[in-house]
Amino acid sequence: MHTPDLMTAIAIAAPGGPEVLTPVRVPVPQPAPGEVLIRVAAAGINAPDLGQRRGTYAPPPDASPLPGLEVAGTIVSGAGPFRPGDEVVALTNGGGYAEYVAVPAGQVLPLPAGWSLAAAAALPETFFTVEQTLVLRAGIAPGMHVLVHGAAGGIGGAAIQLARLHGALPIAVVSSAEKGAYASRLGAVAVIEHTSEDFVARTLALTGGHGADRVIDMVGGDYLARNIEACARGGHIVQVAAVAGKLSEISAGKLVMKWLTVSGSTLRPQPPEAKAAIADSLRRSVWPALADGRVVPPRIRALPLEEAARGHAQMERRDNYGKLVLVTAFGQSLRNGGGAPDKAIENL
Repeated sequence: MHTPDLMTAIAIAAPGGPEVLTPVRVPVPQPAPGEVLIRVAAAGINAPDLGQRRGTYAPPPDASPLPGLEVAGTIVSGAGPFRPGDEVVALTNGGGYAEYVAVPAGQVLPLPAGWSLAAAAALPETFFTVEQTLVLRAGIAPGMHVLVHGAAGGIGGAAIQLARLHGALPIAVVSSAEKGAYASRLGAVAVIEHTSEDFVARTLALTGGHGADRVIDMVGGDYLARNIEACARGGHIVQVAAVAGKLSEISAGKLVMKWLTVSGSTLRPQPPEAKAAIADSLRRSVWPALADGRVVPPRIRALPLEEAARGHAQMERRDNYGKLVLVTAFGQSLRNGGGAPDKAIENL
């Protein structure tokens, strides 16, 4: 198939609200050595995209200035094991909100068996993040209690499922009963509504006073001190964002006395080799579980690529949960191709 010279993409006109996301016509990227060119069927929306749009999360100097950190689609030109026509998902370095994107081959994985391209676009950013932080770095083992903040979001939902996959016991912290029901469907063994319950006291009660062995948090601010209180001795707190504030006042003495570890991580600036290692781990442990149903699709809602601004506005609503994906014209043609309806996705 002929690859066009120009494509539709979503650019950030200036830092600001969702309205600054603008459809533009730009050249199709040229893959560098070791990269693949992907024709995008769908691209996921994630919290770092919102930060980039607001001007608080700049892309690395060598990355695309366009937003979009995860896609699913078909290979146009290949590298490594991939060949034209292969259906794949990929963690991008930016540029996913577009009809084509160039990606290092090590960050590309085959489409999981039984998944549509539109549904699989909701996987890479959150699953790469949780695999790298909670699984590979913090280490989870059968029987561990894992406290998951933001459990109805993309990262929270992935953390619940990967914790269960490794035999751990995820405890979901959410803001509403509706989000709690969703977290339970994903595999949470217990739910804490932080709007009406003290998550520290409830965590200790649910674990018989033991506390959480692992915590994954994207709130920051005063939550870090409270997470320390909720931790078991020898616990590990994984901080993947700090949406409530970058500064946290904590007790160094409690860190010492409880033998705690606190680690932080951002995924996008990491080198290709690190991301390829995460992809290899996912291929071995998670991709078979996606195929056999041990890991199930999150709640996914889809809208056209050109309506990225509406997608960002929806993600910023307090009642939002699950994942949002932007579907290109190519992706929509696949969804309308006469096959069975994609039950994993609803239109926004």
